[in-house]
Amino acid sequence: MQMIRRPLAPGETNYELIWLSVSSVGLVLAASWLALKLPWPICLFHALTGRPCLTCGATRSAIAFFHAHFLAAFEWNPLAFLCYCGLSLFNVYAFQVVVLRALPLRIARLSASERKFFRHFFIGLLALNWIYLLLANPNL
Repeated sequence: MQMIRRPLAPGETNYELIWLSVSSVGLVLAASWLALKLPWPICLFHALTGRPCLTCGATRSAIAFFHAHFLAAFEWNPLAFLCYCGLSLFNVYAFQVVVLRALPLRIARLSASERKFFRHFFIGLLALNWIYLLLANPNL
């Protein structure tokens, strides 16, 4: 894998602007939802099977994460916690690119074997997270 810092080419998608905007809007909507004390969303998978889904605990993990209760956030849903950490780091990077005009990072080359590795790695993470949720919350 080769990553390079370079200016955006004419007509190239500015992913940093898009995802920083999506992340910011999502944060505002989630905070508004909680501030208005709207009802929690119901998990259809959990309602039908009685078992936790892949994302069970992600909302509680997010609330704990934003209250800086990182261990509790990790315990609710480890994969969601890692995603929140990654999203926080990405938002700092995207802010630097969008507001401070730093050069964006782009993946220049990704071989077929690297794509296969990343695909299997993320599928494995999903599977391990689900196993953790099934074992950590047997009464859910």
